Amino acid sequence: MLSKRIYLFDFDGTLGDSEECSIVATQGAFKEVNLPIPNKNQIKKAMGIPIEKSFKSMGADGLTANQFESLLDIFRERYKENEVDHLRLFPYVEETLSKLKERSVVMYVLSSKKSDVLQRNLEELGIDAYFKDYYGSDKVEHYKPHPDGIYKILEKYQHLKSETLMIGDASYDLQMARRAGVSNCGVTWGSFSEADLCTEKPDFIVHDFRDLLDLTE
Repeated sequence: MLSKRIYLFDFDGTLGDSEECSIVATQGAFKEVNLPIPNKNQIKKAMGIPIEKSFKSMGADGLTANQFESLLDIFRERYKENEVDHLRLFPYVEETLSKLKERSVVMYVLSSKKSDVLQRNLEELGIDAYFKDYYGSDKVEHYKPHPDGIYKILEKYQHLKSETLMIGDASYDLQMARRAGVSNCGVTWGSFSEADLCTEKPDFIVHDFRDLLDLTE
């Protein structure tokens, strides 16, 4: 087993299954402002990137600043409306987090969501108490795959890079970790396929959340 004592988790597609929430909210928001509606695959591939960035790549780049802000607001409203019915934990998440905490693994969440939404989602899913802190897109100057979020956590809490593992379902998570100089682990149950993740040459790949227990003592 490996000595990784600091776990940094992505949220969407890693801890929480928010795919349906994102698809319904994105398509509804684009429809409401009369933009071409992105297909499911476009939306899935953009998960893990802040909507301020991903929406422009899906056809919203021609909007005025006010129109774009309205699009974001509509998305957030639609997303919140769908959380109760569609947001779920992936299998074995809570029991594995509990075992990791028993082993004194210190855990954080590093997400492209806004911090208030991230906090709400963690609380709704009943896993907020497992994490020492969480960083949303509003707590960093540069979005994924820039390693700003990792740097901030390591600096604030004085953690060593050699003890740190970034865990995520997207290529951006793996790229971010590599740029920060920490180990990375791709998970195959999220938006990106195992083939997609393997192109990033991750340090580890896991197919079941419980496999994360093997990466610490």
